[in-house]
Amino acid sequence: MSDIIISPSILSADFANLEDEIKSVTMSGAKWIHIDVMDGHFVPNITIGAPVVKSLRKITKEILDVHLMIDNPEKYIPDFIQAGSDIITFHLEAARAKTCACIDLIKEAGLRAGISIKPKTPAKEIIPYIDKVDMVLIMTVEPGFSGQIFMPKCAQKITEIKKWAPDNLIIQVDGGINDKTAKICKDLGANCFVCGNYVFKSENRKQVIKRLLSV
Repeated sequence: MSDIIISPSILSADFANLEDEIKSVTMSGAKWIHIDVMDGHFVPNITIGAPVVKSLRKITKEILDVHLMIDNPEKYIPDFIQAGSDIITFHLEAARAKTCACIDLIKEAGLRAGISIKPKTPAKEIIPYIDKVDMVLIMTVEPGFSGQIFMPKCAQKITEIKKWAPDNLIIQVDGGINDKTAKICKDLGANCFVCGNYVFKSENRKQVIKRLLSV
């Protein structure tokens, strides 16, 4: 198991001051920045696209962890590669027959590839691809909006993924993460935590990130 990774989600940041917000969390100990891309079709919300990722690339050297919650991800992955992403995660439910093609697009560009599943998707559906990706993202809320409550049953998928995972696989969890829920997921085998409100809405981001890193 690698060291714990904290990936604060800018979905909970102040979009009018994104550069300052990103500098704040990276100076507080975060090495990744989680970027939620939503299209209003795959999930009931619309957020940002590749141009924002391109702008963020100019102001940080930290890892841009891009989470595509969009239909037809194979059409848009090249845009996010060109924008400067370091990791691109797409949803199995959105790719289906084109899952391997999506992975290949990302890996051939020299980036790390991630694959994610929603709460209602069984962990077993991701197992055929587990040796092809660098990261698996388990959603512990229904994707689409920040501030939702952690779903403990979803976290149990971590155990099944961990059983089949190669040693270097990153197991990321997203949804309702705080120091208590991160500890639950870490004990099950996860090592990367996406945190939105818990980090960005806190009064002391450095203290919160330190707490997460030590779960």
